[in-house]
Amino acid sequence: MSGIYIHIPFCKQACHYCDFHFSTSMKKKDEMVLALANEIRLRKSESATENIETIYFGGGTPSVLSTDEINFLITTVYQNYTVVENPEITLEANPDDLSSERIQALSKTKINRLSIGIQSFFEDDLQMMNRAHNSAEAKKCLEEATQYFDNISLDLIYGIPNMSNEKWKQNIETALSFGIPHISSYALTVEPKTALKKLIQTGKVAEPNDEVAQEHFMILVEMLEANDFIHYELSNFGKENYFSKNNSSYWIGKKYIGIGPSAHSYDGISRSWNIANNTLYLKSIQDNQLPNEVESLTLTDRYNEYIMTGLRTIWGVDLNRIESEFGETYLDYLIKQTEKFLNDELVSIENNILKPTKKGKFLTDGIASDLFYLNLE
Repeated sequence: MSGIYIHIPFCKQACHYCDFHFSTSMKKKDEMVLALANEIRLRKSESATENIETIYFGGGTPSVLSTDEINFLITTVYQNYTVVENPEITLEANPDDLSSERIQALSKTKINRLSIGIQSFFEDDLQMMNRAHNSAEAKKCLEEATQYFDNISLDLIYGIPNMSNEKWKQNIETALSFGIPHISSYALTVEPKTALKKLIQTGKVAEPNDEVAQEHFMILVEMLEANDFIHYELSNFGKENYFSKNNSSYWIGKKYIGIGPSAHSYDGISRSWNIANNTLYLKSIQDNQLPNEVESLTLTDRYNEYIMTGLRTIWGVDLNRIESEFGETYLDYLIKQTEKFLNDELVSIENNILKPTKKGKFLTDGIASDLFYLNLE
């Protein structure tokens, strides 16, 4: 077992680009915290013989919880699971929740890693995305957080409409100025049923441009690698010894339990996911029933997932593992499908490890989809 993910389904306001499960009403927050604790207890048998290495509070906006509520959930995990001596315990937080007093209070808990949703240091970007914080709050919280936490990650979004290369470079430079050891960065994507989609459709916001996003990505890689960051996953950059243990466990196929509405779990042979409805989730947990669906993964499913996650990381896809775990049929198929990407210098194979080249990194997800095996079983 690697970790426990706890989904906190509340936000102060809805960011225009977000399609995660959350509610802006805090009416059921107290009830939800008790339900999360109950689900943690209900599922302890799933890791009876395994150790918990990471606890991750995601969302939503986990920093809307009080420090006491966070401590209560952590204590519940410790009471019901075997936790390693020095686990990575991460709290996702927004700058507007991280006052000096709050940061100091969190530093006295078992939380030892903050993941802060900065997204941009420019007011116009933050307003366009409908973020709850402003630029001053973003900088202030980083100044304070770095005094109390060593392990901090921040999020930045690139490919924002009307964001020049120079402006993007300034965002990166500002992030670097705080000495943060980990940065996660994602292209702005337009998801269905989001406010951003409607704003684009009505002409109020320009549509993101893939070519601009690719330029921003290459600038990001170059600047962070020049500052001793290791590009260990497509969207993640960490200094040595500061990779996210929680996220890395997903990419290398470790087991995890997802707690809370919409949370996903993986046990090595199947996936499950909780219902993405707060009311129905609460009712089910109150009845001591797990509100989830389970999908058993076929050999093809597991192969395709390994291709997708392996190509996104510095560890790549091990061809020896493909042969031993999935068989010669899959290996032969993979080698055949890879030929065109090798010829275009988008991927390379060294020491039997398949990886995207620097030229191919931005196209990783598309390359992976072409290497998927379909309808084998």
